Amino acid sequence: MSGTGAGAETEDSAYDVAVIGYGPTGVTAANLLGAMGLRVVVLERDAEIFTRARAISTDEEVVRIWQRIGLAERLKQDMLTERPVDFVDARGRTFINAHPTSRGHGHPPQMFIYQPALEQVLRDGVDRYPNVKILLRHECLRLRQDADGVELTVVGTADDSVHRLRASYVIAADGGSSLTRAQLNIGYEGRTYEDRWVVIDTKMLKPWPDHDKLRFHCDPARPAVDCPTPLGHHRYEFPLLPGDDEEHLVTEDAVYQLISRYGIGRDSIEVLRATVYSHHVRFASRFRAGRVFLAGDAAHAMPPWIGQGMAAGVRDVANLCWKLDSVLHGELPESVLDSYETERKPHVREVTKRAVLVGRVITERRRPVARVRDTALRALDRIPGFSDWMQDSNWIPVAHYAAGLQARPRTRATGHQIPQPWVTGPDGERVRLDDALGGRWLLLHCGPPTAQPAWERLGVESLAVLPVGSRPAEGALVDSDGVLLPWLTERRVTTLALRPDAYVYAAAPAGAQLPPAPAGFTPMPRPATTIAQ
Repeated sequence: MSGTGAGAETEDSAYDVAVIGYGPTGVTAANLLGAMGLRVVVLERDAEIFTRARAISTDEEVVRIWQRIGLAERLKQDMLTERPVDFVDARGRTFINAHPTSRGHGHPPQMFIYQPALEQVLRDGVDRYPNVKILLRHECLRLRQDADGVELTVVGTADDSVHRLRASYVIAADGGSSLTRAQLNIGYEGRTYEDRWVVIDTKMLKPWPDHDKLRFHCDPARPAVDCPTPLGHHRYEFPLLPGDDEEHLVTEDAVYQLISRYGIGRDSIEVLRATVYSHHVRFASRFRAGRVFLAGDAAHAMPPWIGQGMAAGVRDVANLCWKLDSVLHGELPESVLDSYETERKPHVREVTKRAVLVGRVITERRRPVARVRDTALRALDRIPGFSDWMQDSNWIPVAHYAAGLQARPRTRATGHQIPQPWVTGPDGERVRLDDALGGRWLLLHCGPPTAQPAWERLGVESLAVLPVGSRPAEGALVDSDGVLLPWLTERRVTTLALRPDAYVYAAAPAGAQLPPAPAGFTPMPRPATTIAQ
C-alpha cells in the first residue's frame, strides 16, 4: 500500500481488525489474531523497536498467553527465572525475602526480561502470518465509525502519504498518551505522582555478589530499585530528590555516583542509557467506544512496583482477541464484547492497588516510620510461610472474574482460569494442558459422566480427566501431574464448560446439568488456535 506522491490519498481493502501500536500489547494482539486466521493490519508510528527496556519482569500467566502463539519456550530462553526478591533497609539488611511460588500456570512464577529482545521475538512471530500486515512509520489521524466498521485515515510519516483503511474492529494499544483515546474523547482519570525517577539501564561487565537478586532498597534518604535483567543487563532506578538537577542526574558521572553507593564501580557496568519518568495511576473512563477497544497503557497505567504494567496489557488482549474472533465468525453475538471491560477493569484496579501499596513500603521517607516498618516486617518475615503468603496473596492478585461472560448460578470454579499441568493425551504424548485444549469451547469432566444434552446438541466436545497412572484413552486426558482432579474436588464440581481462554464459563457438581451456553452461541468448525511449542 503506497501513495502516488506526498499527500496522495489511497484506499486499501478492509480488515477484520486494525491494531494501533506495536509494543508488547499490540504485538501480542497481532500474534493472537494472526493465529486465528483473521485479516489484521498493524499501525506503528515508529520505525524500530523502542530501545529503552521499560518493563523488566513478567509472570507465569502472561507466558501462558504467549504459549498460545507458540512463542513461550523461545521467549523463556532470554529470561531470568527463580530469582528471590529482597526488601532491604538503609544499611542493606533484609527485612522481607520473598521467593515467588507457582500458581499452576505451567511456567516459572516470575521471570525477568529484557524488553527490546522480548519484543523482537514477538515481532518475528508475527512474520509467520501472511494474514497480518505491518505498517511501520504509519499513524492514525482519524477514526470514523459506522454500522459496518471503522474507517481509519492513516498517514505514512516517511512520505506523507495518506491512506484510508477499513476494519471491522480496532484495538488501540498506542500507549499512555493514546491519540486514539483522545480522538474518542474518553477520559483518563487518576493521578501522576510528584516524585520523578531516573531509570538507568546498564550492561554488566563483570558480576558482583548477589547481582542476580531483585533488591528494593527501602532507604528513606533515597530509595532505589536494583534489578537483574537478562542478556547481560542490569537496571537501577532512583527518585529525584528536592534540589536535584534533572539534566545532570542522567549524565554518566551522576549515574555512576548514584550506583557507587552499592559498591558497583565503573569496571563492573557500562551505562547504556538513563532517562527520567513519572509514575502514574490512571484508568480510561471506558475501555470500549463502539467498535474501538482500548488496551494496555491506553486503557490504564500503574506504578512499576510489582512489574505488572506490561502484563496487564497482554492480559487485556488475551481476553479481547478470542471474543473478537468469535464475533467475527458468528459464534457469539456482538454484545459479548461488553464483557471485555467488565472482566478486565476490576482486575487491573486490584493489581494497581497492590502496586501502590508495595510502592508505599519501598518509598517511605519518614525515618521513624521506616524504622517501625523495618522492625515489624523483619519480625513477620521470621514467621514460617509469611513471605510465601505475601507473594501468593498480596503480591499479584489472581485474575478471576466476578461478572462478565459466565453462567449463573455461579460455583466456586466459575470465572477462574483452570491450572495448566502436564497431561497425557490419547496418543500417549505428554503435553501442557492448553496445547491439548486447543483454544476452543470444551467440556471437561471427571468421574462417571453426566450427559449434557444442551451442550452436546451444539457440538461442543467433551473430554474426560483421568487420574494419574491411567492408560491413555480416546476422548480423555490423563492428569499426569495430579493437579486437575484435586482442583475440581476442592471446588466441588465434576463438569466444566471452558471458554477458549481456559476460564470456566460454567460448572456443575456430580449428576447435575450445566447451565446453558451463552445466548446466541453457535459454534463454528474451525481449527484449534494453539500452536505447539
